[in-house]
Amino acid sequence: MRPWIYPKSCRVSELTLDEMFGDGLTSSPCVYLNQDRELSVAIETCVQYLESLVDSIVIRDDEKNVLGIVGGYDLLYYIRRNPFRDFQYETKVKDIMFNELTVVGKTTTFHELMEKWNKTRRAFAIIPNRFQGYSPISARKMLEIGIKCKTNISLSSFPEKEVITFHSDDSLETIVDLMFKHKTRKLLLEFSNQYISDRLVLKEISKILKFQPTVENLLEIPVNQMELDDVTVVKEDMRLDQVCQMMYEMAHPYIIYKDISITPWDVCNVLMSEKMIPSYDVETTIVCPHCGKDFENPKN
Repeated sequence: MRPWIYPKSCRVSELTLDEMFGDGLTSSPCVYLNQDRELSVAIETCVQYLESLVDSIVIRDDEKNVLGIVGGYDLLYYIRRNPFRDFQYETKVKDIMFNELTVVGKTTTFHELMEKWNKTRRAFAIIPNRFQGYSPISARKMLEIGIKCKTNISLSSFPEKEVITFHSDDSLETIVDLMFKHKTRKLLLEFSNQYISDRLVLKEISKILKFQPTVENLLEIPVNQMELDDVTVVKEDMRLDQVCQMMYEMAHPYIIYKDISITPWDVCNVLMSEKMIPSYDVETTIVCPHCGKDFENPKN
């Protein structure tokens, strides 16, 4: 256990990543693909990891040097430009990866991280770990911090944003166009509680590549042939820590409260609020930095 107590008078935006997560900062490894793997492999891999703690795939060369990342945005950007089957097998991930990879350190503050994420428009970064590799930092990971924050901020305090909807007879092409037009990863089916995301679009494309060999244009498929996900609708106002706990337990965190839609990225923006003060529980035992033994930590 740590030999210190988390700061209580510091705003979340001013905390370093090490202060926020401790040993948990580098506890999970990144998911890697070699630069010469086909786009079809990246599609299938991203289906498994999008919206998780990983959220993007790290691309490496033969010497295991990191070169860039591939996420839902990158895949759909190029599939949108060339939606034909052959392109997914002939194109290598090195040709479509995002090479402005955000690499951070333990002393990077949350404010600095958010600046990088806003600049790259990708809420993903990597940090060196003790296994001679890298660990991922995604917007979803910040839910762990929201759970620990005691604040008066609640769902009703989140800024309203337009919920973009689609029709059941729309094609995948229309869906992807809407996502890029409105800069969103999720669309709500009109008059329902069902939604589609970049992950679900890629999941359908992966299925078409595997099981429908006669389909050439991957984006011509109508949405009504797809299986959608149900959004969690919250009817009562909830504190930020309660919201984050609920979302943390979801496989694909996304909730709607009245006309407000909440994703992990929205939580990140709220954590940057000037009013947000972390309130971590004081640890009951700490480790002596000299002998390594635990001893009781007297509370004030």
